[in-house]
Amino acid sequence: MRAAGGAFVTTWRNPDLRRAQLGFAGAWTAEWTFTVGLGVYAFREGGSTAVGLVALLRTLPSAVVAPFATVYADRWRRERLLVLASAVRGIACVLTALLAASGGPAPAVYALAVASTVAAVLYRPVHSALLPSLCRTPTELAGANVVRGMLDSLSTLIGPAVAAVLLAVSGVTAVFLAAAVASLWSAAMTLRVHPEVMAVACGRRTGVWSGFVAGVRVIGRSRPLLMMFTLTTAQILTRGALSVLTVVVAIDVLHIGEAGVGTLTGAVGAGAVVGSVAASAVVGSRRLAALFGVGVATWGLPIAVIGLVGGTGPALVLLACVGIGNALVDVGLFTLIARLAPDAVLGRVFGVLESVGALGMGVGALLVPGLIALGGVHLALVVVGFLDPLLVVLCWRGLLLLDASMTVRDEEVALLRSVPMLRPLPLPAIELLANGLEPVHVSAGVTVFAQGDPGDRCYVIEQGSVEVVGDGRTVTTLGPGDLFGEIALLRQVPRTATVVARTDLVLASLRSQRFLSVVTGFRSSAAEAQVGVDGRLDRFAPGATG
Repeated sequence: MRAAGGAFVTTWRNPDLRRAQLGFAGAWTAEWTFTVGLGVYAFREGGSTAVGLVALLRTLPSAVVAPFATVYADRWRRERLLVLASAVRGIACVLTALLAASGGPAPAVYALAVASTVAAVLYRPVHSALLPSLCRTPTELAGANVVRGMLDSLSTLIGPAVAAVLLAVSGVTAVFLAAAVASLWSAAMTLRVHPEVMAVACGRRTGVWSGFVAGVRVIGRSRPLLMMFTLTTAQILTRGALSVLTVVVAIDVLHIGEAGVGTLTGAVGAGAVVGSVAASAVVGSRRLAALFGVGVATWGLPIAVIGLVGGTGPALVLLACVGIGNALVDVGLFTLIARLAPDAVLGRVFGVLESVGALGMGVGALLVPGLIALGGVHLALVVVGFLDPLLVVLCWRGLLLLDASMTVRDEEVALLRSVPMLRPLPLPAIELLANGLEPVHVSAGVTVFAQGDPGDRCYVIEQGSVEVVGDGRTVTTLGPGDLFGEIALLRQVPRTATVVARTDLVLASLRSQRFLSVVTGFRSSAAEAQVGVDGRLDRFAPGATG
């Protein structure tokens, strides 16, 4: 819990991280407010079938646009794309409100809803790709995702609550205007976010189609990513179905009226707030994948139980349990994907996730009217509810293996973070270095490299110690956490010293190309490297540490 508290403090003290999180809160409050307003509007126009069709119309274009649009999240500054997305959505919500107030044609309202949703679908993957670049360690990233999950949960509570109040005292027009205000707030917050970006691009630009394909290939070639995408798709299918079921249950089953739609949806948000508090205790946990699986299962089971029991009270409690599961899903999902996928394609990977999610929302919403026609609302609740827990059972072993592999990665990241030259790097850069680490074992008395040898890699000591010999004299000794061999790489010169193992060694080596592309690609680490190398050469000349 101390670590969790530290994560919240870190978010607040980091101006860029704080503004990015507040921007997300505005964007997602707008999403939930708008969703409730549009659901009520569509139900008035054509009942549950219209609600399902509108949900599909909103999400289908988004599913097509998101993976291609997020190619630019890996080309352009991500924070600027977020500002653009929020501004577009704010304008669309204002126009929607004007049409609703004037009794304009419903198709025009739905068209604006599509435009608003496309902007919203773009927002989350770009924000997810931006967040790691504002963090330094896996724990900080997990903490940032806990904070974002809390804000998401509060938005899930506040957005529907605002919609419920406005529907009760004013009308659907006021709901759309509230969504516009929240969107423009998001744009204003994100406008002041300025993360450090690579001074030199590490890869060539590709076309939109080939960029999209690259993101899909990253997912397809990674078994852990593919597993997480599968479980997330099932969870989003359930979420889409629930967006229709809450309307039908509130109005036709529980008979609590249109405002009851906001009340039921708000129950999910209330549970998510509780879940976020509980999820804060897992900051630094080595079981994020397993907790993610528990969260996915918790999304489904309560919905199935709603189909077996009656009453408004039980429905509210069970939907709150769904919210708790949502908090666990968010922490595990966004932390692990950000660490499993390379930063160079991270925007596209999250874009594919959002596309699958958007399509899943639409398909899930469209399935509900058919299930209701087949066997009634209760059958629809039971069928939808059992999908998620069944898939989690099938994937459970894979989730445990993923947790084990990430434990090893955490140790590698901690080792690299102990090197002063690498401390300024954002987490995605450290992860890129960790992916390139190669273990090297050297027996006591063996020379690691000799003065005058060509340099093709540098080393970080995990266990043991070495003696550095320059021009025949011992210059210094190095131990666990020390880096050596970097001078030859940074200065493009032969080895400037001989390094001999004093004890049996366990080293982690980095090849020149990967080391240089990362360290010199960020101004902060390049400056730190320059100062470190100059100081070392001045101190130990003519002998140095390689």
